[in-house]
Amino acid sequence: MSLTARDIAEITRLLEESTFDELELELNGMKIHLRRSGAQGSATQTQAAQTGAAKDPAAAAPPSRAPAAAAKVAAASVPAASPDSLIEVRAPLLGTFYRAPKPGAPPFVEVGAQVEPDSIVGIIEVMKLMNTVRAGTRGVVREIRARDGVLVEYGETLLLVDPREPR
Repeated sequence: MSLTARDIAEITRLLEESTFDELELELNGMKIHLRRSGAQGSATQTQAAQTGAAKDPAAAAPPSRAPAAAAKVAAASVPAASPDSLIEVRAPLLGTFYRAPKPGAPPFVEVGAQVEPDSIVGIIEVMKLMNTVRAGTRGVVREIRARDGVLVEYGETLLLVDPREPR
């Protein structure tokens, strides 16, 4: 038995409706770890790894998110301070990162753009589901590290935001 995108979406929905803060599930070599927003300093996150495939993301079948949980996924880009006092906006899950809402459209943000905590800075596609990534902080985008259309790892730095006043 293996989990489908629909199964993962249902598990995510059930966790969101429960009183539990965290769920870890292992089934046939696939591990899923879900954590509710605000639980122990981290936001909702999903990770999947198949036995022996942890080093090869292409071999792992990444999990999916329920559309209702997509807004929570964005909060998983928990900012972490970098040495230059810039805030790192990190990938909340493994998937293909897109800087624009559709091919040919202008990117959500560019270097120098002012962002708010709820500003959309990109999209990560996982199993045909699009998950928005939000800045999670207020400031000015100083560097965009993730390339458009490229696979990003969970926790990978997507962009850097300067939280100080604009120059």
